[in-house]
Amino acid sequence: MPVFSCGGMRYQQSWDDTQFHTVEEANQRNLEATIRRALEVGITHIETARGYGTSEEQLGQLLPTLPRDEIIVQTKIAPNADPAEFRRQFEDSLRRLRLSHVDLLGLHGINNYTLHWQSVRPGGCLEVARQLQAEGKVRHVGFSTHGEPQQIVDTINTDAFGGFDYVNLHWYYIYQNNWPAIEAATKRDMGVFIISPADKGGMLYKPPAKLVELTQPLHPLVFNCLFCLARPEVHTLSVGASCPSDFSLQLSTLPHLAEAADVLPPIVERLESAWEAAIGKDAKERFRESLPHWESAPGYMNIPVMLWLRQLALAFGLVEYGQMRYNLLGNGGHWFPGLNAANLDSLDADKLAKAVAKSPFATRIPQWLRETHKLLGGAEVKRLSQA
Repeated sequence: MPVFSCGGMRYQQSWDDTQFHTVEEANQRNLEATIRRALEVGITHIETARGYGTSEEQLGQLLPTLPRDEIIVQTKIAPNADPAEFRRQFEDSLRRLRLSHVDLLGLHGINNYTLHWQSVRPGGCLEVARQLQAEGKVRHVGFSTHGEPQQIVDTINTDAFGGFDYVNLHWYYIYQNNWPAIEAATKRDMGVFIISPADKGGMLYKPPAKLVELTQPLHPLVFNCLFCLARPEVHTLSVGASCPSDFSLQLSTLPHLAEAADVLPPIVERLESAWEAAIGKDAKERFRESLPHWESAPGYMNIPVMLWLRQLALAFGLVEYGQMRYNLLGNGGHWFPGLNAANLDSLDADKLAKAVAKSPFATRIPQWLRETHKLLGGAEVKRLSQA
C-alpha cells in the first residue's frame, strides 16, 4: 500500500445511481486525469464504493486500460440484513468496474452493533465476502467505520470467518479516540487506513488563521498528515481528490517524514497549550466523563460530540468545521448519530440535570450546550452523499 490513497468520494459526476451515459465528458476527463495523476506520483491504491453514485461506472471506463498488477482497487459494499443482496450488490459493482476481481473489499460503514451483527453472524455478509474471496473475486476483506471506539474494537476483534484483514477508520490530531482500535488492529496484523484526514480532520484545506499560526512551520494539513504517518501503526491516508492538483499539498508531507520526531513535538505542544488555554486543562481532558450515550440522553442529544466541537471552535478557530459537523447531527443517520441542541430549551431541565449529574462539569453543561448552539447552529447540513 502507498502511504496515500486515492479516495473516490469527490471526483464522480453524481451521487445518484445513474447510468454512464449521463456523465458529462468534461467530468469523465477530469476523473481520468485525477487517476492518472495519482499513478504518476505513486498512489496506486484507488478506492471507491457501491454507494458513491457514478464513481464505479466512471472508473470502469478507465481501470481495464491500466496494468492490473500495478494498481490496488478497493470498493465497499454496505452490510445488509439479506446477505444475498450484499452479494448481488458486489457482483454489480464488479460489473461496473469491469474487473474480474478487486484487491480489497470493505464492508462499508459498520457503524453500530446492528450492522456488526449483520456482518459477522453465521451466514452474514462477512461469510459471503470470504466466499467471494474463495472464488477469486476478492483478495482481502476489511471494513470501514464511523462507529464508536468500543464497537470498532469489538468488530476488529471478531474471529468469525477469519475476522477482517484491514480497517478504514477516523483518527487524526483533533480526534484521537480511536487509538485503542488502531492498537487492536495492530495486534491482529491488520492494515490501518485513515479516512478523510483533510476534511473530517478539520477542513484543513482551508484552515483558520489561528490554526495556521499554531502549526508553523507546517501547513495544518501537512501537520495532520505527518501526525498520522509518524505512527508506524498507520499505513495509508485517504486523499479525497476532486481533481489532479488535489494531491499536491498532502504529498508535500513526505519530505518531512524523516524529521517527524523533531518537527512534531513543538507543534503538538503549542496546540495542546492553546486547547488548555481556551478550555481549561481539566475540561479538555475530562469533558466526556460520565456523559449519557445519545440514545439515552434527553432529546437524543449527542452531548459528547457537541462539547468536542465547541472546544475545537474555541481553541483553534475551527468554527466552519464545527458548523459543518454540528448541523449534521439529526441528518447523518448512523454515520453521525444523535441530535444537536436546537431543542434544548424545550427539554425538561431536571431530566437533563439528572442525565449529566455524574459529570464533573454537570452544572456547566447546559450553558455549554447553549453556547455551542449559538456558535455553531444554523442551516441544515447533509452528508456529501445526500447533498
